Amino acid sequence: MSKDISVVKQVTACLDRLSGFCDTGYLLAVHIRYTRPSLMFKTYPKDWLDHYSEHGFMMVDPVVGWAMTQEGTASWDDLAANDPAGVVAAARDFGLSHGVSFAIGPNTSRTIGSVTRSTAFAADELDTMRAIITEIHDVTEGFDHLPPRIQDGLRDLG
Repeated sequence: MSKDISVVKQVTACLDRLSGFCDTGYLLAVHIRYTRPSLMFKTYPKDWLDHYSEHGFMMVDPVVGWAMTQEGTASWDDLAANDPAGVVAAARDFGLSHGVSFAIGPNTSRTIGSVTRSTAFAADELDTMRAIITEIHDVTEGFDHLPPRIQDGLRDLG
């Protein structure tokens, strides 16, 4: 098996592991350059994704604002104080509770991972999820230089 194909298998395994923690979904925007991610993986309910898009929430989402300017881990509850548009409250209305976001990598190639679950995450679970998202970030570094078939294989996972 070529190294390139193993990238798709490795990301697949990471996404499967991440899914095990997130009964209400997650979203990963991988290697954001300028304002566009190279890869996007999302398991949030379609009605939430549609609502988020229809209301232009990306422009006012405190999670996005925090993650594009900080590196680390933040609870959505902690970010809700800077949420005049009510994005976090709206997410809760769609069943996305106990949200936590991770910002990984430099500003020039940031990966944002947001995870949700119906119950609170334990600290060790957050550590594990951060490691999973970091692994996806690291293994997809240089995405633009991968062969087109591998890029397509990774995109198909989203």
